[in-house]
Amino acid sequence: MRIAVTGSIATDHLMTFEGRFAEQLIADQLEQVSLSFLVDELEVRRGGVAANISFGLGCLGLRPLLVGAAGADFTEYAAWLERHGVDVSGVHISEIKHTARFVCTTDADHNQIASFYAGAMSEARNIELWPLAQRTDGLDLVLVGANDPEAMVRHSEECRARGLAFAADPSQQLARMDGDSVRSLIKGAAYLFTNEYEKALAEQKTGWTEDEILAMVGTRVTTLGGKGVRIDRTGEPSLHVPAAEVDERVDPTGVGDAFRAGFLAATAWGLSLERCAQVGNAVAAHSLEVDGPQEYRLNAASLVARVSRSYGEAAAAEVEAAQV
Repeated sequence: MRIAVTGSIATDHLMTFEGRFAEQLIADQLEQVSLSFLVDELEVRRGGVAANISFGLGCLGLRPLLVGAAGADFTEYAAWLERHGVDVSGVHISEIKHTARFVCTTDADHNQIASFYAGAMSEARNIELWPLAQRTDGLDLVLVGANDPEAMVRHSEECRARGLAFAADPSQQLARMDGDSVRSLIKGAAYLFTNEYEKALAEQKTGWTEDEILAMVGTRVTTLGGKGVRIDRTGEPSLHVPAAEVDERVDPTGVGDAFRAGFLAATAWGLSLERCAQVGNAVAAHSLEVDGPQEYRLNAASLVARVSRSYGEAAAAEVEAAQV
């Protein structure tokens, strides 16, 4: 199964604040917030949702096609991704802008305050998917991830026009997009990925009810943090899959991207939705236990071991057999 992953490519600047943001906020002064947090750690990591998801898929042997825009400073990052099984031939290199930057501070309660500089990402709207599909002998699924909002809408429209199956994953960009854009993004998606907050925001922005959105997509996947994931399909009961076991919660950055990588990999292997969610949760657990969204070590053996301890030997055996 050939998967193209569209979305942001960025460098993450991740900082740790040992206190709690909530203790620094004064309820009657929120209209004029001016805060500075003295951080104890700074990690510069490779990131961006498309690159993160592609990294996870590459580690699982799927050779995803990364589609996005980056700057001339992408050379070293590209080499890293290629060494981890990612095809970077779909990346547009800007002649004038740097690769996007994500700056995030995480407090002691794992709350986060972040800023994002788009940079070269704004040029992703110029990328056409069809030539990439023709050059790579076709695409079985296109994930439309958080990106330049115009690029996201354009990619989903092109998928519908060309008959390409796609998954909508608006993530943080839901806050920037208006109702028409969100409706255009998700209509006809084979999969819709959101977390609980994004699920409610999508319903608010589109003006569609939960059932109406479900009727627009094939499968709705809602991640629930430590509670796992819920999967909904029209005419079927909701499926809840608990989170995988985690040894130590270190850094939540990129955990959702890791989940998507695992879920899509299991989809490519032809596994059931329950197994797809379990594999997604298992990959997410790998990511949660390390600093940075692409610093975890993942292979077939570690995945099967995590699925076994979290969901049992029968599930692990099925996942192991599917990877052969």
